[in-house]
This record gives sequence, C-alpha cells and structure tokens, in this order.
Amino acid sequence: MTDAETLRHYIAVWWEAVNSFARVLEKVPAEQWSTPTDLPGWDVHAVAAHTAHLEALLSGRPHDDVEVVDAPHARGMLGEFTEQGVLARRTDTPDALISEIHEAATARHTTLLSDPPTDPAAPAPGVFGAMGWPIERLLRNRPLDVWMHEQDVRRAVGLPGNLESPPATHTITYLMESFPLVVAKRAAAPAGTTARLSVAGQDPVYVVVDDDGRGNVIDQSDARAQNPSVALAMDASTFVVLAGGRATAAPEAVEASGDADLAARILAAMAVTP
Repeated sequence: MTDAETLRHYIAVWWEAVNSFARVLEKVPAEQWSTPTDLPGWDVHAVAAHTAHLEALLSGRPHDDVEVVDAPHARGMLGEFTEQGVLARRTDTPDALISEIHEAATARHTTLLSDPPTDPAAPAPGVFGAMGWPIERLLRNRPLDVWMHEQDVRRAVGLPGNLESPPATHTITYLMESFPLVVAKRAAAPAGTTARLSVAGQDPVYVVVDDDGRGNVIDQSDARAQNPSVALAMDASTFVVLAGGRATAAPEAVEASGDADLAARILAAMAVTP
C-alpha cells in the first residue's frame, strides 16, 4: 500500500473500533457502569469517559482542565492529563458518554474523509503533535486504544467477543511486534536465544537474539527457527491481557516449552501498553 492508503486503512479500522465500542457500551446495564475494570482506578464509566475525552480532543474540542486529587493510578503528566478527562465527565450519564463518543468520532471521521492525510510524517493534531507524534503514529494507535478499552469493558461485565475483527487483528499484530524487545531486552535473553510466540488466529513470530543483544524477527524457514529455545502459545484474549498489562495469565492459559526460566521471564515482561 502507498502511505496514503495505509493511513486510510488506519482510519477505517479506527472507525470500526469506535462503532463497535459504542455498541458494547449500549449493551451495558446501568448498574454495571460502576463495575471495576482491569485498569487501576477505572470502572466502566471511567473507561467510556476516557474514550470520549480523547475522541473529543481529536475532533477539535477543548481539553477539560480540572484538578486531579486522590488518584494514585494517574502517574506522570500524561496520566494526570487523561485523568482530567475522566474526572470532568464523572457525573455524565452513560447515554451522554455514548453520545459524546458518537458525535466526536463522527465529526473527526467526516474531516478525515473530506481532507485525508497523505504524509505519515506530518505532525499529529493538538496535544499529540505537541508530544512529537506524527499523524501515522496517532492513526495507528487509535484503533488499538479503542479496541483495548472495548475489551476492558467486555471483561468487566462478562461480554466476551470481537476477537477476530479488523480492529482485533490490527491490535494483536501491532502488539506482537514488541516481542523481539520483550525477549532480548526485558527478559534479558542471551545471544543466540531463539523464541516463538504463537497467538491463535495470527501467524507466529520467530525471534533470535543477535550478538549485539538485539532481538530480530526471523522467517519461519530460517534454520534457527526450527527448534526454538523457548516457545509460547496462547489464545488471543490471554495475549491481549498480558501485552496490555491488564493482568497475569493463569498457568493453564499459556502453553510453554523449552527453557522454563526464560519463558517465565518473558511472560512477566509481556506488558507493552498500559
């Protein structure tokens, strides 16, 4: 795909993720909006408020500058920034939050279709551009963020699903790209180590740690991939929980073979997104 086609693809996947998330929120009974999620300090209402906040910002609405107190889970400037959006909406009804997500995302989607981005290196709008993000990073990250939060809500209220859609595939393959870093740097695997990550529904990822300590993806046909030092296999929901830093996996949820100590270190270091 050309750069412009890739950006349009990200927009389409984000749009599907937003609409899917809103449909899930519409199914949540009023009494379950206070159900805690796997994200510290955030219930279902807070996850929806966070999504509404970011979509509102991206549609051109102003940031909600409110004081953040008694929120130990809001770490650092970015944590406080996102918490402000949640706190500003703490008295909003579920219907109001769903409506804000719909309205803000629709406004942004209309703008993106009428004036589509073509340069992936162009600065992202608003606060994301101020953070140094190019538009490609923003457009690639939004489907991941929205779909991950849909899964946060689904787990909290007992509505599993949507693990094979374009947003799901986008997110899972995106997260799997961090496997070389996890193996080589976070798990400190020695040079010469080979590792395989298999997630149901996705092509396996094979990694080798080179002499310089870097983890590099290798092809399945590479001789070094034939007998990996460690191999991990799991279903999509388990991988998402691990890579998303939501929780640890139950021992029976992961099939591990090879170096048991290294497998444990890799699993402990899988979280690559808050």
